[in-house]
Amino acid sequence: MGELIYLDNNATTRPLPEVVDAMMPCLDNEYANPSSVHQFGQRVRHAVESSRVLVAGLINASVREIVFTSGGTESINLAIQGLCRVAEGKRRVVTSSIEHAATRSVCDALKKAGYEIVEVGVDRGGRLDMDALGSALTDDTALATVLWANNETGVLFDVATVADLCASKGVPLHVDAVQAIGKVVVDVDRVLVTMLSLSGHKFHGPKGVGALYVRKRTRIAPLIVGGGQERNVRGGTENVAGIVGMGVAAGWCRGSFSEVTEHSGVLRDRLEDGILASCPKAVVHGDRLMRLPNTTNIGFPDVSAEGILILLSQSGVCASSGSACSSGALEPSHVLAAMGVDEATSAGAIRFGVSHFTTPGEIDRVIDLMPGLLARLRPGRI
Repeated sequence: MGELIYLDNNATTRPLPEVVDAMMPCLDNEYANPSSVHQFGQRVRHAVESSRVLVAGLINASVREIVFTSGGTESINLAIQGLCRVAEGKRRVVTSSIEHAATRSVCDALKKAGYEIVEVGVDRGGRLDMDALGSALTDDTALATVLWANNETGVLFDVATVADLCASKGVPLHVDAVQAIGKVVVDVDRVLVTMLSLSGHKFHGPKGVGALYVRKRTRIAPLIVGGGQERNVRGGTENVAGIVGMGVAAGWCRGSFSEVTEHSGVLRDRLEDGILASCPKAVVHGDRLMRLPNTTNIGFPDVSAEGILILLSQSGVCASSGSACSSGALEPSHVLAAMGVDEATSAGAIRFGVSHFTTPGEIDRVIDLMPGLLARLRPGRI
């Protein structure tokens, strides 16, 4: 890819070479349907179930608690809608004000269907208001759904406390752990969530495959019915190549966790400190301690994120905005707005996400680039 510097690892990650290698036979010789009873089909079934073991091991779950899906968005929909459908008249859903669009969209749909959606706020550091959460968990609450790590800022919620609060009120808890997996310890034996969503392409697996952890004895209604796959929770012939690739990525993440997170943390801090030192008006959004080791969201006041991203791209650097493009217009980030960040700063928010593929030389190149890029966007005022 030449001089490309990829710092958009919260959007997607580069698949590991061993992931690609493991997937290729599933697209070539090992093509049988895993539901077939003949030995060819059962050989492929073994590959699927071996991957289920690896994914379960990554979060310390039982293999029977893992349901394969098409990705994080489907897992989130299955968890929230699946619980609501069996909630026996309870019509209240509690969430946070800084959730990913997948959760926000399904909550919007539920609201139109007559559910009460309660959004719990955050402070300026992006930390969840636990007192407000406790008050929101009433007897008519079907479920609570929060993220483990915010996709824009990397800030971590205290999920253990959230889980304890929900358990004390008898409210099922779904956690969107899509950004957290592979970057922080996620252990469902220690943090007693009811369900947890994950996506393969966020931790160096393939796109188009994910999983939903469903704690044993949890009742959930399927969204997709069909041939009884995934123990009747999610119908449809399994994406064998994707599942195998995700399994390899899960095994790699578990075995390389300490090394990878340390590498990411060192380079993230190097990038952040370098930009703050060379660009005096720059500010970091969110809690700088309780966050993912690979993520920083830096605001550049009085500059548009779109302009920064275009100039970075022209220089061979891939990053993301803290804002979302909608109908051609750059919209303010709902996450930063909920944190109380002013529009002038949030409009220039850039998210950088490093990975174990990132090198110190790439980080230093971006640090060197930023003052000049900002000078072009606001001459005389870095």
